[in-house]
Amino acid sequence: MGHLISLMVVFGMLGFMHACADKADSRPNFIFKPAPSPGAALKFKDQIVTEGELYKGAESDIFEAELKVYEIKMNKLNAYLMEKFMEADPKKKGLSNDEYLDKFIASSVLIGEKEVDKLIQERSIPKEHINDQMRERIKKFLAMEKKKELLEKWLAEQTKKSPVEVYIAKPTWPVFEIPIEGAPFTGPSDAKVTLVEYSDFQCPFCAKGAQIVAELKKKYGKKIKVVFKNFPLPFHKQAMPAALAGLCANEQGAEKFWSMHDKMFADQAKLEIVDLKATAKSIGLDTKKFDACLDTSKYESVVTKDMEQGGSIEVKSTPTFFVNGHIINGARDVEFFSELIDQELAK
Repeated sequence: MGHLISLMVVFGMLGFMHACADKADSRPNFIFKPAPSPGAALKFKDQIVTEGELYKGAESDIFEAELKVYEIKMNKLNAYLMEKFMEADPKKKGLSNDEYLDKFIASSVLIGEKEVDKLIQERSIPKEHINDQMRERIKKFLAMEKKKELLEKWLAEQTKKSPVEVYIAKPTWPVFEIPIEGAPFTGPSDAKVTLVEYSDFQCPFCAKGAQIVAELKKKYGKKIKVVFKNFPLPFHKQAMPAALAGLCANEQGAEKFWSMHDKMFADQAKLEIVDLKATAKSIGLDTKKFDACLDTSKYESVVTKDMEQGGSIEVKSTPTFFVNGHIINGARDVEFFSELIDQELAK
């Protein structure tokens, strides 16, 4: 896999060089033609190579790129519709789009100091960075976020009155076989939807991912099964001990794993061995068994296997999620997950 990635990087550089080169003979002799059959990508020595064969190992990268293109198209579509709906309103006469927005859609937007303080606390912005200029920037940011929310709500109301047919195709989610036997899970074992998370207890983005998973568990209840897989990144020195601590807790019951999971993500500053043992004690684990398990790195081979399996199914960063095998990279918002979960539940 490493060699394939290196080759892809090299050919990416070659593509740039070809764009700058004057000599036509420096380029590969490619003959671009319509595909002779659906899914065909190229013919090499009289053999047809399919897209599935050619793109193996790059499915998630291709999907992410296609998703970005789709989002750009949908943003343009939304902007087009917003402008057309505004123009159709007689009250718009003589007003710019921004003026109409402020007067008729977002007139209620007002940001107070408490909201500024809340964001500062949520983002853990250092006190030494807080001044009048910073607070004003935060106010403008919050105002834009509220305006965006109100504008989306307004567009939703307009399209309910005047439905819009859209012919822009969504990219197809790649599907992977996820090995989950023996991994900690919560929810019914036979749930229609299985959400698998590859995560790192020291990763700040994974802490956000854990919050999103908690919201999804609350929203869907017994409709989904949530599985946790370890993927400690090498530059997070406390991630491996934390992964081992989670599995040592799981040894004493699934509910103990999730309690340990929640505690570790709630305070990522407390992942030293002494902290992990204190956390284990605080959630009621048998500390003698837990300490012995952690001190001997009992489940290191299990974590290593998780990482190897994750790498084989295109887990490159944390958190990475799979919804019934459909990959989601990063801590996307609840609505993004819900769209896919709802589709799977409806099947």
